[in-house]
Amino acid sequence: MRRTGCGCTYDPPTVSLERQTRLLRAKSFPLLSPKARPIELHGNKTGLSPSAIKTLERLYRRRVPSSNITTPELTRTLVEASVETGRQVGVLVHRSGQVDYVIVGDAGKLMLPDIGRLRAAEGRFRGLRLIHTHLRGEPLTRDDLVDLVRLRLDLVAAIQLSSTSEARSLVYAHNVPSDGTAPYQEFGPIPLGQVDLNVAALMDNLEGEFARRSKGREVRGKDGRAILIHVADKSKPYALRDVDVSMRELRELARTAGTEVVDSIVQARDGIDPKFVMGKGKLEETVVRALQLDADVLVFDRNLTPAQASAIAQQSDLKVIDRSQLILDIFAQRAQSRDGKLQVELAQLQYSLPRLTQKDDSLSRLTGGIGGRGPGETKLEIGRRRAKERVSHLEDQLKQLAKQRAQRRRRRTRGAVPTVAIVGYTNAGKSTLLNTLTGADVLAEDRLFATLDTRSRTLRAGWAGYGEREVVLTDTVGFIRNLPKDLFSAFRATFEEAADADLLLHIVDASDPAKDGHMTTTEGVLGDLGLERIPRILVFNKLDLLEPTEAIALRRGNLDAVFLCATERETTRDLLERIASSLAERWDDAARPRVEAEPEEPEEPA
Repeated sequence: MRRTGCGCTYDPPTVSLERQTRLLRAKSFPLLSPKARPIELHGNKTGLSPSAIKTLERLYRRRVPSSNITTPELTRTLVEASVETGRQVGVLVHRSGQVDYVIVGDAGKLMLPDIGRLRAAEGRFRGLRLIHTHLRGEPLTRDDLVDLVRLRLDLVAAIQLSSTSEARSLVYAHNVPSDGTAPYQEFGPIPLGQVDLNVAALMDNLEGEFARRSKGREVRGKDGRAILIHVADKSKPYALRDVDVSMRELRELARTAGTEVVDSIVQARDGIDPKFVMGKGKLEETVVRALQLDADVLVFDRNLTPAQASAIAQQSDLKVIDRSQLILDIFAQRAQSRDGKLQVELAQLQYSLPRLTQKDDSLSRLTGGIGGRGPGETKLEIGRRRAKERVSHLEDQLKQLAKQRAQRRRRRTRGAVPTVAIVGYTNAGKSTLLNTLTGADVLAEDRLFATLDTRSRTLRAGWAGYGEREVVLTDTVGFIRNLPKDLFSAFRATFEEAADADLLLHIVDASDPAKDGHMTTTEGVLGDLGLERIPRILVFNKLDLLEPTEAIALRRGNLDAVFLCATERETTRDLLERIASSLAERWDDAARPRVEAEPEEPEEPA
């Protein structure tokens, strides 16, 4: 009892322990209090009446037990809001029972807000379930199922309305472990009064199963699992003809890079989508397929613009790389010499510079001009400036190395040592041929771009009438179609060895079905380098992998070519003779020693 100023007594009301705890919790954790929580509507808010806005905001007051999909109160409020607005209305409910997001769509679909990082931890779901209305009583749409799988939601449920705008039934779906099957399972329609599902127990069981499968699965590729994507333009007939060849080469590139290829997707379109390349619908299917196969990389068989790569990555939340980036990664793994490492770093910086302009959502994006640059703009400017400074530094170093190579070539020229350069498509067997002819131990593997550094070895070759001579045999970087321009310019100095060669050996993989295209690509690159003037010998390698009839047909079509198996030295005799005869024709001056002729005796008089 407490006495007031007027002399009266006043008994304060007793506050229960439960009430005190609730008040203390609301004061300590204001976000958990419905009244203190900031109310924000997401989605299509255009044209909403004040009463509709109040009805939608009232959804934030609802609570849903962790064991239930929804409650009668939440269902009733969702239906009221949908009927009043004529649009789909949904909520994202946390496992704690709190409504985290209220979303307004249109009559046919619902666009979910950005809920943060899309991929949760291994074996874990988002901890949110989507409950929304379907005005026309339709089942779950593809967008619903894509959001379920892509965002790793706990559950997606749709309240189906009847023709009289009353809640009729419920359909729902949740993720399930899959081995090549659909990564989700659908249920319903079920009358609202008959829904019997313990959501909390279901999530515990599913997350445990996903975690066990994630730990038990062995990833063979050291750089993850990838899906290869090729989008062909129907307006270009040649693009459709080269699909198989292009995809086979992309698969080999991915294997060389250390990525495990789990699937390939080919799409033919009337035109390339300017934003997503393959179209948003096909991209959503690809995302579902990636989650189904536990793939984390999308590899496109084309060069993506910075805007396209950013849009695809943001939409899919997967690592996105294009063909140029894949080749650059291989070069970065394979470069061994200082020269090669500098060239790879230069190519990577030149490739990355245009992509540094893509802003991160976490950086400030204030208006430009004096005094208007935010911290994000400053970071980007600093990054670009440092990258440009590094590019200039690398170019200077490569110029110095080019001068050193030029000096070595001049010494060889003064010593009258002929040079033979081995050129050809990647994985044609150039390094294997160098090892066989010279006894070198250069790395030779059945992979694309197994060696990147120029290797020169000495070969003793002899020809009739001129004795035996020393020849420098040089192995060069393999060619490939659509070589990235940044990579081509960075490695241009590497081809200087071929530019000063006296003879070129054009090596072709005779067993490759695309050998004609490989020959065309090699000839095109040699033309770009200005090497078409240098005499060359066409050499078909891997003859042992051909059927006898195929070998006979190939010989008949290429009468001037040399046929061999680079792993067998006996088959290289014809090539050595051709090299000797070609160099004899080119080196028939004083630079090459001749066999002196005996003086003639004077004739006796008759």
